[in-house]
Amino acid sequence: MSADDLRPNEDALHPDVQPASDESARGQDGQRLQHAEAASKPIRAPATREPQPRGAKIRGDRPIDQAEAAERFLAAPLHQKAHDERLWDVRKKRDVATQAIPEWEELRELASQIKTHTLSHLDEYLEQFEAAAKANGVHVHWAADGAEHNRIVHGILKDHGAKTLIKSKSMLTEECGFRHYMAANGIDIIETDLGERIQQLDDEEPSHVVMPAVHKTRIDVAEVFARTLGTDPTNDDAHYLAESQRMTTRPHILQADAGMTGCNFAIAETGTVVTCTNEGNADLSGNVPKLQIHSIGIEKLIPRVEHLGVFIRVLARSALGSTITQYTSHFRKPRAGSEMHMVLVDNGRSARLGMEEFWTSLKCIRCGACMNTCPVYRRSGGLSYGATYSGPIGLIIDPTFNKRKYSTLPFSSTMNGSCTNVCPVKINIHEQIFAWRKVLAEEHQIPLLKQGMMKAAGAVLSRPAAYRAAIGTADSALRALPRFAVYNPLNTWGKGREMPETPKQSFHSWYKQNRMKDGAK
Repeated sequence: MSADDLRPNEDALHPDVQPASDESARGQDGQRLQHAEAASKPIRAPATREPQPRGAKIRGDRPIDQAEAAERFLAAPLHQKAHDERLWDVRKKRDVATQAIPEWEELRELASQIKTHTLSHLDEYLEQFEAAAKANGVHVHWAADGAEHNRIVHGILKDHGAKTLIKSKSMLTEECGFRHYMAANGIDIIETDLGERIQQLDDEEPSHVVMPAVHKTRIDVAEVFARTLGTDPTNDDAHYLAESQRMTTRPHILQADAGMTGCNFAIAETGTVVTCTNEGNADLSGNVPKLQIHSIGIEKLIPRVEHLGVFIRVLARSALGSTITQYTSHFRKPRAGSEMHMVLVDNGRSARLGMEEFWTSLKCIRCGACMNTCPVYRRSGGLSYGATYSGPIGLIIDPTFNKRKYSTLPFSSTMNGSCTNVCPVKINIHEQIFAWRKVLAEEHQIPLLKQGMMKAAGAVLSRPAAYRAAIGTADSALRALPRFAVYNPLNTWGKGREMPETPKQSFHSWYKQNRMKDGAK
């Protein structure tokens, strides 16, 4: 089959997707649907096209310069505004969906307790899962790290003479560098998730754990598809673009030698892999080819089927503000005439389990709620973090993989605590961000200038009299100094924002004057 055969046939497109129209899905009453991403308000084409900002520059193990990449994202106002609005829109939907359940906080607590229990007995549940899966006729493999995961899967494909593999969205495979490894070994990988496919065609990593291409506008996607799929470059209608991608991907699905899915939850009791999608692409990837492979992070275990209901209720509401994903698929045993493999991957998870302050990050169910609420993430874009996991959850996960490379990320936070408040499994994200800052400072994984500044700040903040004197001096200086002396490269707080107006009186001085009796201290 040639590349021309895979280009979309305009005559075959459904009439509803050919004309430009409001891309928002509507119900029978004509009103826009209020679920998932369907209710996001359309972003109209600008008068002039704005190039999409690219992500952080990767230089081996050198620290990621998230601030530099964030500045480039902020310098693209269309993309920054669209990104911020979309994610805040999803965050608001999350609030509506969760407030509709009176027992929401009880569900969060129960989900957290189930995860705590499972992680505390992870060795037992992994053995139970393996035994159940093998009893179901599944081949179970163990991978110590990402490289071993890739070698195992490559070996399975070689044994079956497989040259093409379709896969659904999996952050674990992104973490392992799976697609790039397979490309280097002559295996053709096709992403079946729309967002992942967009990113694959544009040679970019996903920028969000749920919405991989959320940083792109429809215009960006139209340009990518025109360049790679031969679509009309002037048509940025969402229905047209989605239909074009579906038509070009479907032949790959039907002809693939093997299929792969990730895993949202792995049930120890039954040896079942559960995936949650809104496109049904995991069902296609896991059922159409006769060779099925499932990649599973060992932290995805839950004990029993009855526990699944708790996580299904909190996952979609936290991720997109919808009551449930369109598809909740269970893969337990191979179909007649097919073969199923499950690869359990550690890749640093066991080491993290032994970290007293950071092990609870393993509770994460990859909903992305912390990203949607984070002001830094919303305004800087996921690719600015230069890592598989971005946003607040990335700030506490990434340093466990490489302290030096991701040493700057825990400082890309306002520490407002909103990430912790929305986490469906109650991970104390902002406290762990602060804990990583301490660890990195103690291990000298931050620049000398910042170390000196933090040491000086610590000396001032530990002495109330010195702190009050410093505040008074700084306030007086800010009122008196000329603008060029305040807004310069040394004052990072003045980049992209105005400094707050300095008060004429400090709170401590006001309180002492108006509330303290007899001048008591």
